Amino acid sequence: MGHGVPELVLELNGRTWTLDPSRTYTLGRDPQGDLVVEDARVSWRHATLSWGGRSWVIEDHGSTNGTYVHGQRIHQMEIGPGAAVHLGNATDGPRLSLSGAASAPQQAPAPAHAQATQVAPQQQGWQQSPPQQPVQPQPQPQQPVQPQQPQQPAAAAPKPQVPHQQSGHAASGGAAGAPPVHGDRSPTTFHQLALGRVMRIGRALENELVVSDLQVSRHHAEFTATPDGRFEIRDLGSHNGTYVNGQPIAKSSSVVIGPNDIVGVGHSTFRIVGDRLEEFVDTGEVSFSARHLTVTVDGGKQILKDVSFGVPEKSLIGVIGPSGSGKSTLLKALTGYRPADQGDVLYDNRSLYKQFAELRQRIGLVPQDDILHKELTVRTALRYAAKLRFPGDTAAAEREARIDEVLRELKLDIHKEKKVTALSGGQRKRVSVALELLTKPSLIFLDEPTSGLDPGMDRDVMQLLRGLADDGRTVLVVTHSVAELALCDKLLVMAPGGSVAYFGPPDEALNFFGYSTWADVFSAFENYRDYDWAGRWKGSQHYQLYAADIDAVAAQSVTMPPAQAMRPPKPQGWFAQLWTLMRRYSSVIASDRGFMALMVILPAVLGLVSVVIPADFGLAPPKPPSRFNGDAGTIMLILAVGMCFSGAANSVRELIKERVIYERERATGLSRSAYLMSKVIVLGVITALQGIIICGIGFASRELPPEGLIMPPAVELCLVVTALGFTSMMFGLVISSLVKTAEKTMPLLVMFAIVQVVFTGILFQVYDSPGLEQFAWLMPSRWAIAGAATTLDLSRLMPPWDPKNPTNFDPLWEPTAGQWGLNITILLAIGVVCGVAVARLLRRHEPEVMRK
Repeated sequence: MGHGVPELVLELNGRTWTLDPSRTYTLGRDPQGDLVVEDARVSWRHATLSWGGRSWVIEDHGSTNGTYVHGQRIHQMEIGPGAAVHLGNATDGPRLSLSGAASAPQQAPAPAHAQATQVAPQQQGWQQSPPQQPVQPQPQPQQPVQPQQPQQPAAAAPKPQVPHQQSGHAASGGAAGAPPVHGDRSPTTFHQLALGRVMRIGRALENELVVSDLQVSRHHAEFTATPDGRFEIRDLGSHNGTYVNGQPIAKSSSVVIGPNDIVGVGHSTFRIVGDRLEEFVDTGEVSFSARHLTVTVDGGKQILKDVSFGVPEKSLIGVIGPSGSGKSTLLKALTGYRPADQGDVLYDNRSLYKQFAELRQRIGLVPQDDILHKELTVRTALRYAAKLRFPGDTAAAEREARIDEVLRELKLDIHKEKKVTALSGGQRKRVSVALELLTKPSLIFLDEPTSGLDPGMDRDVMQLLRGLADDGRTVLVVTHSVAELALCDKLLVMAPGGSVAYFGPPDEALNFFGYSTWADVFSAFENYRDYDWAGRWKGSQHYQLYAADIDAVAAQSVTMPPAQAMRPPKPQGWFAQLWTLMRRYSSVIASDRGFMALMVILPAVLGLVSVVIPADFGLAPPKPPSRFNGDAGTIMLILAVGMCFSGAANSVRELIKERVIYERERATGLSRSAYLMSKVIVLGVITALQGIIICGIGFASRELPPEGLIMPPAVELCLVVTALGFTSMMFGLVISSLVKTAEKTMPLLVMFAIVQVVFTGILFQVYDSPGLEQFAWLMPSRWAIAGAATTLDLSRLMPPWDPKNPTNFDPLWEPTAGQWGLNITILLAIGVVCGVAVARLLRRHEPEVMRK
């Protein structure tokens, strides 16, 4: 110890350390820290102790639950012998006692990396019940066996604070007239506001306040301190929006703000304190909690019942439970995809539901199915995702740098040029996680990430999630695998019916249930579905330790803001999104050589089939008895039905195979109309090329009429066949948006083609048949054949349906320019109606806040 520096001895849980003034000591749950405190209320890197030159100084590093001296929360304070510091709670948090060397036991100086002993549950004021023997269910005829009850906690057991204790109106997400605030975290930095001065915020270096965040536009917003003492925030046409108390302000408009208002720009939030601007940067160390989440479906059935839990920053939370326990519903409620009917979700003490438009960009969701196009390489898939999620003014070099950073973090840089299909299951899941990490979310939710993986890959994925949590994120994973639950900080067990059966450390869960294996626990859930598992949990000492304070806040109905205020803005303009989606879709198709070959071979084969039938379309009116050429209608029937099949086959699987990708991208601001239009344009071009192929082969060896009605007859026929292909392609999109699995598309495709054959008007008389004629008007092939019939004058070439009245022909076949135009107009109109139907059907696969 240096001369003149008073020795300081720290005591924690019966152990003492003599502190060296030449170095700084870190306190927290981080195993790599100097003083490790295993208490859920203590943050990962909670505080530091160091010699300040005049005295010892303790500094809180933005911990969730705070550092306390004499019952008061402190951020930085000089301390000395005789002081006592509580971590996480002012009364019963882990206590650090400080004394001089004279009063301390003789002890060798502590090593550079000293660890405090683990704070066991017994040292927190309650006695842990002994391990219970597994219950052997042996139902009796008169009295069924009930699951074993845990021992109740001692009456004197303390009530520890949960790691996300709120203060004031922040606990409920903001009372009326007062917005939510940032707990008690210290600001990241301060900025002085001078009267009349404009402080511009953005990503570009020429801004007065530079925010290094790719979610922020180059010139995003500006603060103005007006001469009358008011403060204004003006959006400068940003891509991801500027928010006041979680609600977006109109682009290029200004809003007057006060000391209780919070302004959100990307991952940063600002508030006015006096004449200065405090900035809070969301680096991932945020608390998260669910409060009394209840979801009720039609009929009044509750599929999620009063679910409450809370977690500190940098935590990995596992969620398990049998089928029907509401895990998927819980995930949708926690992410805001389907807000709960009652209760709230708090993100850093802010209501996720009420401020979804702003907070949604800080949440990542990895569904069970991969959210990427498997035909693309890893880098290409991430490149298109970055173009869709980052602002339109983001430079290509900035996107590439962020992609490289994520690839290195997840150890995917050696696989970046491989196609996703060439990766293992675990590597594909890493790519899905990488896609979500592009925008640096603080919360990451994963739905069954280890489904279908072998035990080795299961461990790799869970270790990946453990690393993500340790690096400064909160990770919640829904899983059926129980092999690697020990890697989690907390475990949430859902019971049948959607209630909580357990929440706490994973290594205490089996003892809590009184079984030796998870298979026994799940069997008990199945065998005793009517048992009050939630009541058993709420009567336990684990509940008092880990969830009692969360439940102490009464349940409340969710008062949602207007849908327009909740809907996140589009990071890219509509045309920019359309162009990116078209390029990506074209890349996906170009990488699938088999699909490209099929698109060329199918119309070519159908065109060749029609050539087998000898017939001429351009014969002059012959003399009896060979007045008619009945094969002309048959040839047009083959070409029309072939085009129907080709057009529908192009699109019938395109929406269902991308459904999971669309759901996720829609939640990040993807335009529904841009997505649909990208499909229509790319598939429309392909279908048009197919129409040219099938017409070129089918009509090349035929003698056509010398003149058409409006254009050359070959052009008129090709336009009709191409329009039929387009409308059939739109029908295929309708089928693809209706089905739940890709396997159901092929039977519906065959049925569609067969129905078109029947109602063309070639096989039998359709006109003058009440009911049948009107139903045929809905069939694209009916109008396509009619359009070809006007050009070819099929009413003259084909035998009349009534030989006694040869002038009685189908009115849609009248060989006039007006009838041809009407036929092709109605044919295209059917395709447009199908497009509107697809847009409506796509709404079913979107987060509720995105539905219009």
